[in-house]
Amino acid sequence: MFTGNGIKIFAGTSHPELAEVIARRLGIPIGKAEVTKSGIGETHVRIAESIREDDVYIINTGCGQVNTALMEMCIMVHACKIASAKRITAVLPLYPYARQDKKDKSRAPITAKLVANMLQKSGCDHIITMDLHASQIQGFFDVPVDKLYAEPSATQYIRSNFDLSEIVIVSPDAGGAKRATSMADRLGVDFALFHKERKKANEVSRMILVGHVRDKIAVLVDDMADTCGTLCLAAQHLAEAGATKVYAFVTHGILSGNALPAIEASALEKLIVTNTLPQQENVAKCKKIEVIDIGNVLAEVIRRSHYGESVSKLFDEVPY
Repeated sequence: MFTGNGIKIFAGTSHPELAEVIARRLGIPIGKAEVTKSGIGETHVRIAESIREDDVYIINTGCGQVNTALMEMCIMVHACKIASAKRITAVLPLYPYARQDKKDKSRAPITAKLVANMLQKSGCDHIITMDLHASQIQGFFDVPVDKLYAEPSATQYIRSNFDLSEIVIVSPDAGGAKRATSMADRLGVDFALFHKERKKANEVSRMILVGHVRDKIAVLVDDMADTCGTLCLAAQHLAEAGATKVYAFVTHGILSGNALPAIEASALEKLIVTNTLPQQENVAKCKKIEVIDIGNVLAEVIRRSHYGESVSKLFDEVPY
């Protein structure tokens, strides 16, 4: 029986709804913390209750004003550190700057590594995140990183809503092939992928489909959807290749710029996203978006982490 003794959960301002879901699932209140901004934009944090020798979890995600959310996290971690918390865990469902994970051109920064340094210097003892854009980001840390997967939630959704004999899992690019093949193997269905040719960054010139989708329901899977240009183009190619319907499942629905009108006008029947980022406004503006809750997964990993239990079970199944 989870009692919540010795554990405290605090929320930043980027996604308080997710923190509420997690706290409700654990049956404990969100800790009292005041997070405000001064007139020149400086973040002020005050932890308004004792956390001495407590196991503290701070929930903030890399969305909206990403730099503000990151600074909030670092300042809250530091505030807890000097308030004598026993252990401090940063819960970052979407890791900030995850796409800047390598030096891909001359004089470019590796910002994901800088973020890791910032979190550790702040006093963070443990990181919980979900579907990192690149797995090597775990190696940027000298503290434990629990990388969770949305795959069990996705496969559960597909099993519940589709006839598996009609399904083909599709990766929109070669980089996501491992994720898509893992899901296809788990479901026992076929797999296809797109090979992308780019003329310049963020602009796809040609997409070549490898695999068979005719008379099948195609499910595109990816870790994040930002402008959704690739997803919409892939959906169009799948429809032209004979797929009866096209769905997309992404973990992090960033949906910036003209993503919502693009989705509305695309061949996609539905875009299924998780609530690692706030989605209320997006759902209100676009009827093709459906949200599945991963708050129960994050709550369970917090509970297991607190009691020193194995987290790997959550890589394969959704907690109830």
